[in-house]
Amino acid sequence: MGAVRSITVLLLVLFMAMSSGVRSCPPSDRAALLAFKAALHEPYLGIFNSWTGADCCHKWYGVSCDQETRRVADINLRGESEEPIFERAHRTGYMTGYISPAICKLARLSSITIADWKGISGEIPRCITTLPFLRIVDLIGNRLSGSIPADIGRLHRLTVLNVADNLISGTIPTSLANLSSLMHLDLRNNLFSGPIPRNFGSLSMLSRALLSGNRLSGAIPSSVSQIYRLADLDLSRNQISGPIPESLGKMAVLSTLNLDMNKLSGPIPVSLFSSGISDLNLSRNALEGNIPDAFGVRSYFTALDLSYNNLKGAIPKSISSASYIGHLDLSHNHLCGKIPLGSPFDHLEASSFVYNDCLCGKPLKPCY
Repeated sequence: MGAVRSITVLLLVLFMAMSSGVRSCPPSDRAALLAFKAALHEPYLGIFNSWTGADCCHKWYGVSCDQETRRVADINLRGESEEPIFERAHRTGYMTGYISPAICKLARLSSITIADWKGISGEIPRCITTLPFLRIVDLIGNRLSGSIPADIGRLHRLTVLNVADNLISGTIPTSLANLSSLMHLDLRNNLFSGPIPRNFGSLSMLSRALLSGNRLSGAIPSSVSQIYRLADLDLSRNQISGPIPESLGKMAVLSTLNLDMNKLSGPIPVSLFSSGISDLNLSRNALEGNIPDAFGVRSYFTALDLSYNNLKGAIPKSISSASYIGHLDLSHNHLCGKIPLGSPFDHLEASSFVYNDCLCGKPLKPCY
């Protein structure tokens, strides 16, 4: 009996060891995470204090694993969060160091979020383009430099690419247009230069394209208007030149179009005033000609800013037939004539009309 009991206990111990092994993450994933951690320094919150023990799938802060394979699937480390570790410290996160290429050894990685740590520098590891299951890359709010990997277009499952608020330079890779699943692109506030790729319109799933605050030049590619789902396009604060494509006003779901602080020239396309765009900012460019007399019931603007251009002529009378205009700024142009009466002009202040050639009427001086 004793021998039988001993064998039973031994088998039980072996079974528990094997089952715990099945539940643990592979040693190779654990080693990759520890190499990733070794390249970073986080002095205030102790977010890596939990990265101990054999099983990196069990209570390692910011690490999630696939329930079946136990491979690391997500790294989610945000420097601005309402989680208890931040609440207790009464501060946002700060981290220095760099993103180690060891992260690329996590072959089943689906998302990489290393956001808002303010001090992480170095380049985006080139090897991330070898991670075939990657769906989210969110590296906003660091001090990353270098360029976006030239073969970023290999990541056919990628839905989110967010590298805003860094120091990334170089051109936008032409292969980016191969990201057939991409829905959210945020490159704001970096040092990107050169043109927007001509084949940008191939991003058929894209709903938000935020490229403001860079050094982009050249024209707005007409292919942009082929992106059926695009709702938010922000190209402001760049050096983009040439005309505004008429086709932008014919896009099915585009609601926000920010093109301010560029070098755009030519007339304002008539189509923009009878489109679904509700937030339109064309200020601080070199646009010329008259404001199109094309407002109607489809014209619904929470904000319409045409200030600091070379627009001339009168304020079109059809503007009074717009369904709604919340904020309107026509200042710093060469407009002339009487400001129309009624909506939306009855709630606007003089600052909306100042520094034109000869506008008159409320809220400016009377016409004589």
